[in-house]
Amino acid sequence: MRGRIPVVLLACGSFNPITNMHLRLFEVARDHLHQTGLYQVIGGIISPVNDNYRKKDLVAAQHRVSMVRLALQTSNWIRVDPWESEQTQWIETVKVLRHHHSELLRSLPQTEGPDRSRSMAPAPAAVPELKLLCGADVLKTFQTPNLWKDEHIQEIVEKFGLEFGISIVMAGQAGRVPTSPTHNKNPGF
Repeated sequence: MRGRIPVVLLACGSFNPITNMHLRLFEVARDHLHQTGLYQVIGGIISPVNDNYRKKDLVAAQHRVSMVRLALQTSNWIRVDPWESEQTQWIETVKVLRHHHSELLRSLPQTEGPDRSRSMAPAPAAVPELKLLCGADVLKTFQTPNLWKDEHIQEIVEKFGLEFGISIVMAGQAGRVPTSPTHNKNPGF
């Protein structure tokens, strides 16, 4: 799969509890992105939400992270990252994306500068893209007035390649989410 853009998929949510459909969503997204011929999915991250999210009957984050770890024991490409759940307060999704994007860039090999010091620029390899992976339930909330900041939706769509016009399978429901031409820049999630 040479010449393809490397991609890491990130799913944020309560995972209260994690289900087979959450894991299936990763598989469907990976298959879709591979089928475009443009992308190579190199990893997946599940980021359970902080306890201060204020969702009714939310199990403590440490237990949700543990459940996700158990569910991922047989996966060789998806991992859980507890960073979001360990913060002192609830973090907006766009800030979680920024954090993981920064971590992804930081993990890239560095080049040496002319004075043999390490440069902060990544080596001239394909820089992986981070894409927000979500089900139709989350996409529908983008339309809920005052739930998401407009500038956050714009940043998520433009910087992290959220795609509205693909089939999404989540919790037993399949469907197509309406597309908006301004949000449809990449064939991916």
